[in-house]
Amino acid sequence: MNAPELQKLTDWLIDGARSAGPLLMAQTCERLVQAGLPLWRVGVFVRTLHPDIFGRNFIWRPGAEVVVGSVDFDIQNSPEFVNSPLAIVFGEGREVRIRVDDPESKRFPFFDDMRAEGVTDYIALPLLFIDGTINASSWTTKQPGGFSDDQLAALRAIVRPLARVIEIISLRRTASILLDTYVGNRAGERILGGQIRRGHAETMHAAIWLSDLRGFTALSDRLSPGTVVEILNLYFDCQVAAIRKHGGEILKFMGDGLLAVFPIAEDDSNIAEVCARVLEAARESRAGVEALHYPSGEAVERFRFGVALHVGPILFGNIGGGNRLDFTCIGPAVNLAARLEKIAGRLHRIVVASERFAGICDGGWTDLGEFPIAGFSKAERVYGLADEVSMPSP
Repeated sequence: MNAPELQKLTDWLIDGARSAGPLLMAQTCERLVQAGLPLWRVGVFVRTLHPDIFGRNFIWRPGAEVVVGSVDFDIQNSPEFVNSPLAIVFGEGREVRIRVDDPESKRFPFFDDMRAEGVTDYIALPLLFIDGTINASSWTTKQPGGFSDDQLAALRAIVRPLARVIEIISLRRTASILLDTYVGNRAGERILGGQIRRGHAETMHAAIWLSDLRGFTALSDRLSPGTVVEILNLYFDCQVAAIRKHGGEILKFMGDGLLAVFPIAEDDSNIAEVCARVLEAARESRAGVEALHYPSGEAVERFRFGVALHVGPILFGNIGGGNRLDFTCIGPAVNLAARLEKIAGRLHRIVVASERFAGICDGGWTDLGEFPIAGFSKAERVYGLADEVSMPSP
């Protein structure tokens, strides 16, 4: 064991491993090998605060790139996890040391693969975060006879500063994920970048999407709250995937309403291309909602929605009172989109567009007429897709 190299590694971790960037795992393991630890397979397993992902794993082997993966919440009940040493680490917060030739290893199917690779020894060590959260690391070797006492002591010592660095990285990643989940990527980047003062705003040119589920009030009245939430999630799934696929950003869910924007370059150089993507997202969402059905007793619930499309400048920033702020967008263009969506409902149309949007995006439009717009001095000509016909709501 090379004590000076181990001390350099410890100091590097305590200093934040700032030179590592995304290569923390690789550089840590390589430095441990240089210090005399005969490592073979090293894993780090970290829980994350994410609506779909339970945790992430990072697997290092000498001479190979670190393999990064993720697992969903079902992993907690899977035989693979339940019958693994990591289940003990996560559940009890204690280390698990097993020599692969020990009969005790037979109770863990994981070691069948390790034996095939020539692994001789294994130790799983908890990575304890300041708030008490337990994460895990695993360390293996092919060294004949397994890890020595000095090597085990070095591993137990190094996981403490390593846990601190991983915790910092994890917290920053969690903050980014939560902001992206709840306010959208563009707003999340600005908030994390320090744009958190009330009144801090900027103007952005964008295509605006505002949609609404038809008959939501009646639906809420006749179904249980839990069923309504499940239906809303299915309904929003039909739109969110299409919006994000085509470059849009979800800004807000408002009951059964959805507000999204598709940013346009300041010089409008990509305005036609952006509007074409918006229309494609609208067509995909329409198909998804039309295909959506939900069994309700002996009946089957079917759904219709409306979406209004417009283009214009919006004010994007922090609005609110006291210490409760919302990072959102406002402006006449947003108001007009909201009014157009109500007109779509009155006309029993699914996709409608302002004259400006329809003029930019040649999508096969039908002139639905000119309508007075509440709060606006001028009437607005409204367009609907030619492949739609006005139909009564279900």
